[in-house]
Amino acid sequence: MNHIFKNIDKQLLGIYFLLVILGIFSIFSTTYDENYSSIFSLSKSYGKQIMWFGISSCIGIVILLLDKEFIKKSIPVFYAFTMLLLVLVLLIGTERNGAKAWFGVGSFGIQPAEFAKISVSLMVALFISNTNTILLRQQTRVWLSIIIFMPVFLILRQPDLGTVLVFLGFILVLYREGIIGNVLLYGLLLVIVGVVSLLIKDTITPFFGFLVHAHYIFIFTLIVVAILVTMGVNVTTYQRYRKNKYIRIILVTLAAIVLVPMMKYGFEKIPENHYQRVRIEIILGLKQDPRGVGYNSHQALSAIGSGKFLGKGYKNATLANDTYSQVPEQSTDFIFCTVAEEWGFLGGFILFSMYMVLILKIISIAERQRSTFNRVFAYSIASIFFIHFAINIGMVLGLAPIIGIPLPFFSYGGSSLLSFSIMIFLLLKFDSDRLESFR
Repeated sequence: MNHIFKNIDKQLLGIYFLLVILGIFSIFSTTYDENYSSIFSLSKSYGKQIMWFGISSCIGIVILLLDKEFIKKSIPVFYAFTMLLLVLVLLIGTERNGAKAWFGVGSFGIQPAEFAKISVSLMVALFISNTNTILLRQQTRVWLSIIIFMPVFLILRQPDLGTVLVFLGFILVLYREGIIGNVLLYGLLLVIVGVVSLLIKDTITPFFGFLVHAHYIFIFTLIVVAILVTMGVNVTTYQRYRKNKYIRIILVTLAAIVLVPMMKYGFEKIPENHYQRVRIEIILGLKQDPRGVGYNSHQALSAIGSGKFLGKGYKNATLANDTYSQVPEQSTDFIFCTVAEEWGFLGGFILFSMYMVLILKIISIAERQRSTFNRVFAYSIASIFFIHFAINIGMVLGLAPIIGIPLPFFSYGGSSLLSFSIMIFLLLKFDSDRLESFR
């Protein structure tokens, strides 16, 4: 036992405990009720969060004491069990906020999708590290797609779009392992093309003396860029490699050209007052709706702005707390607003920096692994944390759609805290055994 605790990464463990404790105090500040002044009161969210922290710590200790080979042998069973839970929750789960994603008992609930993130991370790591797996085979990509997208399909049925987006983070893992080549880059380019298409959807502009729809100019620009890239490939690439690159350039260019009118056509098919269309228009700056669909973002930005540089002080928030309830979900998805209002820009920046340190620390742990399994799992965890962090902060700042995704360790939620804690303790366990691992 002493050997296990001696080899664990104490910096990562320290960051974990610091974020969880700060998160509990933020929840306490946000939902404080003088009738339940004890921070351990299970009638309030902060008491429940402490309870889940205790449960998470106990499970973490058990994980550190388990044999790594036992954990690896249990992965397929754990994966199958989480898939079964995702099916059962659709049949007998409790519906909350329009999503049938919970097993509820009174005021407590468990969300199986949170644990599916862990099982998929473990299963992907196990599959890639298998000695019989040849990474560049098409069959490998098919199996990995099944492993990742099976839970995605079930979660979409709930529906829970926020959790589905988290699973897209596994693309970063596959990119790191060289399995999907430049697909990530091509996907990013097409996303940019789609966003630009929406921004210019109704724009008419002069072009060489003629009034032309901006979409045609954009398509012309894409063709010119493709020609320039082709000329660059012709100069910088050996002749035997040029054919494949030409084919990729042509396919990506054709996809982009088709995407431009499709985005306009598809967007116009959505009813003008539909909340999804309005949210997209608000995010892109095409519409202002501070009292309607854009209410959450407007109130969140108001709370953040009111904190100024140094904030109003602990438990002094006047917008992001239960007393005034000006910011919806301030103890869960929008808890960053409480931090920014109480501690200002400085406090928000420090919290932002802490998450960056956490993610970079996990990446550094991944890179020092001697085992493929350990490395892939560590990168999976880093990707999950990054997606959660980026979307949650972007959502609060009005840079991402409001889809309900928690800030790790800070947002109130037992399933969320427990799943993130298990990820960290599994990583600590695998990293502590790294000198004995080669696969």
